[in-house]
Amino acid sequence: MISVDNIGVDFGGRTLFNEVSFVINENDKIALMGKNGAGKSTMMKIIAGVQNANRGNIRYPKETVIAYLPQHLLTDDNCTVFEETSKAFSQIFQMRDEINKLNSELETRTDYESEAYMKIIERVTELGEKFYSIEEINYDAEVEKALMGLGFKRSDFKRMTSEFSGGWRMRIELAKILLQKPDLILLDEPTNHIDISSVMWLEDFLINKAKAVVVISHDRAFIDNITNRTIEVTMGKIYDYKANYSHYLQLREERRSHQIKAFQEQQKFIADNMAFIERFKGTYSKTNQVNSRERMLEKLEIIEIDEVDNSSLKLRFPPSVRSGDYPVTVKDLSKSFGDHVVFKDANMVIERGQKVSLVGRNGEGKSTMIKAIMGEIEVEGTCQLGHNSKIGYFAQNQASLLDDELTVFQTVDEIAQGDIRTQIKNILGRFMFSGDDIDKKVKVLSGGEKTRLAMVKLLLEPVNLLILDEPTNHLDLKSKDVLKEALLNFDGTLILVSHDRDFLRGLSEKVFEFKDKRVNEHFMKP
Repeated sequence: MISVDNIGVDFGGRTLFNEVSFVINENDKIALMGKNGAGKSTMMKIIAGVQNANRGNIRYPKETVIAYLPQHLLTDDNCTVFEETSKAFSQIFQMRDEINKLNSELETRTDYESEAYMKIIERVTELGEKFYSIEEINYDAEVEKALMGLGFKRSDFKRMTSEFSGGWRMRIELAKILLQKPDLILLDEPTNHIDISSVMWLEDFLINKAKAVVVISHDRAFIDNITNRTIEVTMGKIYDYKANYSHYLQLREERRSHQIKAFQEQQKFIADNMAFIERFKGTYSKTNQVNSRERMLEKLEIIEIDEVDNSSLKLRFPPSVRSGDYPVTVKDLSKSFGDHVVFKDANMVIERGQKVSLVGRNGEGKSTMIKAIMGEIEVEGTCQLGHNSKIGYFAQNQASLLDDELTVFQTVDEIAQGDIRTQIKNILGRFMFSGDDIDKKVKVLSGGEKTRLAMVKLLLEPVNLLILDEPTNHLDLKSKDVLKEALLNFDGTLILVSHDRDFLRGLSEKVFEFKDKRVNEHFMKP
């Protein structure tokens, strides 16, 4: 059992949360929820021990193993995928090596009665009790199972980690965490950059094999599937629900309705007493009653109503010229990197106004196809854009392409043209950048803020062909809902790559599935 006791954090001149307490039990699967900036990631870092609270402490048994996967990773690139993943067992290997070293030393020493000799004996005994109590496992097989489950192929095992993107390196870190079999797993946005099959594998692991889990995620389907408890961080406090995310939303609304009713009743009570005080102030016979009511009102604790996150990403795609009947035509398209065939003889015809999704495991060629459509890579076959196609393109790494030294305002101002320059502040406000936010430098923005800013840049020009490669990574639930609504109302042609099951649902009328070097076309049921 892990106990969070009266945690308090002050940040930037304000109290982020104060006197927060809760207990994490052995098999709890907890979703940590709250609006952006409420302190979810800070709370997780404190539990993980990578950040200190201003007040309070975290208590847990000495042998407790806590594993933490942050949003942004800084990993070394000096070994293979298999070697890096095997570091999950480094403490066990170090223990084994120390035992062997000490036993070798004992074989050569003859000072059997000395204090130094006895200390070695004590150390060997202590390590041996720990080492031999560990369940005997095939470490290589466990590493292979974890990597395969997270989407790696055996041919990847001997490749250097430097050859992989940040998303794939995140999977390596996730594999290391899972292999440690910790008492508590802390996951901050674990589903970003992993495909649907890997998400489902992770769900199965967390539900059936993991002990306690605390997760921050904007993937509604993922947190609904794995959690049995929701802790909401709001207004410096927490509310603890024995319910998954969807049920929590209902309970939260009920709680707020009760708060509003209680607040209104309290305000009426205050008004009635204030009226009594004003009416009889100075009346000798009522002096004691007046004083009593004044003291009562001074001590009265005003009921607070939970804040509602009314900030929203109000996307409005500007009208554009009409494109030709077939904005994208792909015929007999093939792409290889050396001996590795990504896809072969692929055919796609996308009609004007269609909303299509490219789906499949990571590495099957979805992003490669988009790069082919954009003319960024050489391919065999035909890839043709239709007449009058005006493209808006959001790549997976779009947010990372922003200039870190520019402010939010400068980022937009340098590309805005004409009358729209007079509306920059209003546009940024619709993307939840308001007040001092517009003067922040890009380098201090969160992943979600960078993604929203990249979208502002994308949407300043009218387009009739929108190509989005994983646009929801780092977006919160409300932002994703508003983006989805905007895409449903977009009257141009949409090509979408996303591993977010909830986001894709109801959005696509046609799917191109990338599997085993082929591209198969499917129509979705209306």
